[in-house]
Amino acid sequence: MYDTHYLWPHKDLLDVTQLTADDVMHLLDLAASFQEINRRPVKRVPTLQGKTVILFFAENSTRTKVSFEIAAKRLSADTHALGKAGSSLNKGESLLDTGLTLQAMHPDLIVIRHSSSGAAAFLADKLSCGIVNAGDGWHAHPTQALLDCYTLRHAWGGRFEGRTLLILGDIAHSRVARSNMHLLTMLGVKVRLCAPRTLLPAGVETWPVEVFGDLDRAVDGADAVMCLRLQLERQQAGLLPDLSEYSRRYCLTLPRLSRAKTGAQVLHPGPMNRGLEISDDVADMADSRVLDQVSAGVATRMAVLYLLAMQGGRS
Repeated sequence: MYDTHYLWPHKDLLDVTQLTADDVMHLLDLAASFQEINRRPVKRVPTLQGKTVILFFAENSTRTKVSFEIAAKRLSADTHALGKAGSSLNKGESLLDTGLTLQAMHPDLIVIRHSSSGAAAFLADKLSCGIVNAGDGWHAHPTQALLDCYTLRHAWGGRFEGRTLLILGDIAHSRVARSNMHLLTMLGVKVRLCAPRTLLPAGVETWPVEVFGDLDRAVDGADAVMCLRLQLERQQAGLLPDLSEYSRRYCLTLPRLSRAKTGAQVLHPGPMNRGLEISDDVADMADSRVLDQVSAGVATRMAVLYLLAMQGGRS
């Protein structure tokens, strides 16, 4: 149940590593209360009326951008969307000058997605308004990890301790993998990684995870499997084997999933390359949580916007 007396201590949301387990549970409880709004015939409340949220997406996005926009509008915030193509970044303006220009318009929050790791933290250090990291380079994607956590919390009946999650695919270039690893490990989940050696990050041996090269071994006994998008541009850089070989060795299929625990949950942050990283029958099975993740994204981002706009470390 959402605790109305909890004091939210953060001005910004830059990475899940800044959160405590209590912060996470508080945010997820709030997201659950907002999920009820999303099921109403009229999906709008006046909670953030008079607040302004700027969606500054200097990197392409469909799910995250639309999810944040819907979340803000359902809370009655004024939203303004800005992409790199429509901003002065395209004319050579620095990120700092763009940020200072936006701040001069007195927004309450800026939600930023940027291809450079650390871009959100850089702006948070320079601007007085709240900053939400909607993905920065390969570094972090905190709201994706939170919505994945929300999805698994519901599927697992609220118990994380002792569960095992396998993250499968392009780990090296995935901010989703990094954020989920940090967040779910903190909550007591045992995290496994499986990928070709060329798609594992440098220093992975220092991460609090088990690393596998063989998918059949990796999936054995798992409570959930999270497939990652295979970034096809990496093949051109020589980091991938032939795609048919990758599919043969690392595509999540029903026979492979049968090695996991009965009722194992399947997640994917999207977009999916069906037949390459996940088979059609797995993507569409009853225990697939892909569309639940999308739904959870709106409620979770409503909670993030509310906490930062209404409290934001100023309580």
